[in-house]
Amino acid sequence: MNIRAASSPADMPQATPLRVPQARASVWVLLRGLSRESGHWGAFPNFLLRELRQLQPASQLLMLDLPGTGTLRGQASPMQVSAIVDACRRELQARGVAGPVSLVGMSLGAAVLADWANRYPDEVEAGVLINPSLRPFNELFRKTRPLNYLGLLLLSLSRFSARMREERVLSLTTRLTPAQAVIDRWLELQRLHPLGVRNTARQLIASMRYRASRTRPAAPMLLLCSKADDLVDWRCSQAISRAWGAPLRLHTKAGHDLPLDDPQWVARAVAEWLRDRSIQGVEPGEWH
Repeated sequence: MNIRAASSPADMPQATPLRVPQARASVWVLLRGLSRESGHWGAFPNFLLRELRQLQPASQLLMLDLPGTGTLRGQASPMQVSAIVDACRRELQARGVAGPVSLVGMSLGAAVLADWANRYPDEVEAGVLINPSLRPFNELFRKTRPLNYLGLLLLSLSRFSARMREERVLSLTTRLTPAQAVIDRWLELQRLHPLGVRNTARQLIASMRYRASRTRPAAPMLLLCSKADDLVDWRCSQAISRAWGAPLRLHTKAGHDLPLDDPQWVARAVAEWLRDRSIQGVEPGEWH
């Protein structure tokens, strides 16, 4: 198992629109977490694309909203992770994306990634799981974080102003991001794509129901996690790493929203993993 500590985060530039991929090769798909949409990735997609194109000049990046969030807020979020996967697959097909893709999933997005790779192995070339909480791996550590996800749901029911709710979500999910850096953008996302309590609850149910396979997926996986995560115990990632034989990199200071807290670190971690695999002569889609 390979564990490396983090450096301090750098300033984050504003994210710019990304081109929808049309080519088959080098397509990376980003999957966000519970009650968050693709706009919540912040500057991370730009950092990641920059790193990827140094290794794979034809790389393309696509951010998907899970059903019930973002541009898909009018849909009912499925209460099974498998149904979320199938919805994402249909979205890729509708956008003309064919062939295997590489997936980056955070939190609930990591569960979607794991199920996708398990049920449709020919469609996934590689996966990066960020702060995953997957049964059965999290069962030993679940008691240490018993009410935090429920707290996120209760925030949706509260009478707090939108700004106060988003500030509280930020305090639960980050450790290194100052509120003034993102709060206005988050409020704009909430105004444009309001997420209802019903879909938040349905996503939470899907996350709690999902049970991943102990057998490692066919596609190679990288695990990234935050030791200071207040929502998911970092030892869950460690348990997955040991069970699957997947490399693990540990950030010592970031919160649950690792790509927001330190986007450059995450992008470099992915690029270094791909570079190491290339140096070792490992073909895409192969573990070793």
